[in-house]
Amino acid sequence: MMEDMWCVAVGIFHAWMFVVLFLIMLPAMFGLSLGVTGVYIQILVQVLEWATVRIQRGREEQPSVPVPLPNGIIEREGGSMEEEMGQLRSSQAEGEFALSDAFYFYKKGLESIVDDQVTQRFSSEELASWNLLTRTNQNFRYISLRLTVFWGVGVFVRYCVLFPLRITLALIGLSWLVMGTILVGILPESSAKNWLSELVHLTCYRICARGLSATIHYHNRENRPRKGGICVANHTSPIDVVILANDGCYAMVGQIHGGLLGVIQRSMVRACPHVWFERSEMKDRHAVTSRLTAHIAAKTKLPILIFPEGTCINNTSVMMFKKGSFEIGGTIYPVTIKYDPRFGDAFWNSSKYNMVSYLLRMMTSWAIVVNVWYLPPMTIQEGEDAARFANRVKSAIAHQGGLLDLPWWGSPTSHSRFWPLKMQPQRTTLRINETKLCSLVISPRDGGLKRQKVKDSYKEEQQKMYSSIIVGQNGSSPNSCCENTEDAGDFGLSP
Repeated sequence: MMEDMWCVAVGIFHAWMFVVLFLIMLPAMFGLSLGVTGVYIQILVQVLEWATVRIQRGREEQPSVPVPLPNGIIEREGGSMEEEMGQLRSSQAEGEFALSDAFYFYKKGLESIVDDQVTQRFSSEELASWNLLTRTNQNFRYISLRLTVFWGVGVFVRYCVLFPLRITLALIGLSWLVMGTILVGILPESSAKNWLSELVHLTCYRICARGLSATIHYHNRENRPRKGGICVANHTSPIDVVILANDGCYAMVGQIHGGLLGVIQRSMVRACPHVWFERSEMKDRHAVTSRLTAHIAAKTKLPILIFPEGTCINNTSVMMFKKGSFEIGGTIYPVTIKYDPRFGDAFWNSSKYNMVSYLLRMMTSWAIVVNVWYLPPMTIQEGEDAARFANRVKSAIAHQGGLLDLPWWGSPTSHSRFWPLKMQPQRTTLRINETKLCSLVISPRDGGLKRQKVKDSYKEEQQKMYSSIIVGQNGSSPNSCCENTEDAGDFGLSP
């Protein structure tokens, strides 16, 4: 009996290694695909579309099934000023002013402060419908037996089939990287060493990408970064490096770490001219600039990969680029990275998950589906400073990926707010309308907050609307003043 079980275990192990080595690793090393991942994604799309229809039908049949909450950390009411203020004035006679009228304006102001458009970028992007993953606000809720069976099968596939396979591929890929770069690092400097180094890095990243069931669509590959240039991209996740390096090699820039990550960094720099800094050097702006300038001056070295945002954003927007990357000269190669959130949340919320927890979440997701656009190279124009150049590149990246272009920079800490670059000691400006009480108006020149004059026409419309609510005359449409939010007036406040 034991011998039979042992034979079965050995047979399963042999089959497992055959799949890993010959059906996944070997094609990945040559940049080929057997089409299995593509078929898997197509099946997954059909299943998720069916689940969406079934969930929508379940909401109609079962009123107790909650409607998904909107994005953000609070739930906003979607009613107009007239509707919400009418609820507050339910016991108040028409034609009289009520102190409770002020509560509407207080609430809108607090909503904008607590859940502004910047804070939302540091929380996971929620979906309109549940994707059968219990890691969003669309958690599991019984709707039908068939949907529950599909959810259970999905849990088994993700944790018992895909997860062990992905762990195996990740370990093989990282081991290949460490051992390969150490061996290549022994060789003397030559073109053969550079070729072997690029081969080792490319093979490793391709294996790791297969370990995430990554389906990557590259667009405009004729604009891929060239040697001696600087590649800048929006930043969503640590796996952004794997996604980009799957199509070409880059010189990484970053701080030297300890532990396993430090071992990988030290082995990589032996074979490839990555730019690693000590903690003390990172604080020295001149030292960082000098090393990066020297790197791009050698036109034979790999392009530098930099994420100018400096932190991970949830792939719905692009925040302000730090101008240091644009002061060293050279050609900038913008790249837009856009993940498909239906198959898994690629955003790394570093304030909530450590690196290990995040990678485990990635390896137990359905897949990673991402589009990468290579934009035409850009150079600084005559009379243009680094800040304006950075903003121009950022706008191009955001426009290509359909992302929101935010003129802010920051980090998701619990003790700080998000401030615009070069914050000037000036008055802030808040923009008011029906659904979005305030948004800061920012000068594109220096990123500082600027005061704008309140438009008389907007003030008159707001006053007319509130007056009509008090006297009970509804001659004007409650949404008429908000047809063009860009032309809405501003409400000046002193800091």
